[in-house]
Amino acid sequence: MKIFKNVIVASALLLALTSCKDKAEPEVKTVDVEVSSKDVAENLDPNATYAKVEFGIEGMTCAVGCAKTIEKKMAKMDGVKSAKVDFDKRLAMVEYDEAKVTPNSLEEAVAKVGDAYKVKDMKVVDSFEGEAKTCAATCKEKKDCAGKTEAEKKACKEACKKECSKNEEKKAE
Repeated sequence: MKIFKNVIVASALLLALTSCKDKAEPEVKTVDVEVSSKDVAENLDPNATYAKVEFGIEGMTCAVGCAKTIEKKMAKMDGVKSAKVDFDKRLAMVEYDEAKVTPNSLEEAVAKVGDAYKVKDMKVVDSFEGEAKTCAATCKEKKDCAGKTEAEKKACKEACKKECSKNEEKKAE
């Protein structure tokens, strides 16, 4: 009986020693989470009036922990169409439904993420700093055609279109 007991203990020890790993490394699993734009589109009111604001955020120390967290917090707000935080420029760009969201509520959302984050220089804009303006929009903004006769305005618009197409050809080269 004593020999049988020793054999069982020895085999248990042998099994324990051979089955244990030498290196204790945590198992890392990566999970991709995809946010569907379809969900966002379903929650947006097509008849709503959307405004765009840009504002600086002080206190961010990293792109992932700070900027992305603030961006996600604002994007989850009811009435927010889009939210983008550029860590390098320390700039937030948010498009929102004016009936559901106010600039103050955006500022509160940033403050709720952390006490270190402060909103500065909030301004309503027509287009975000990073958005490229179309040539037609640039032509509309030109004051060169104002105060002229209809024929002169038409000629001015045509000249602007030609200038735009030349610029686009240069970009393509």
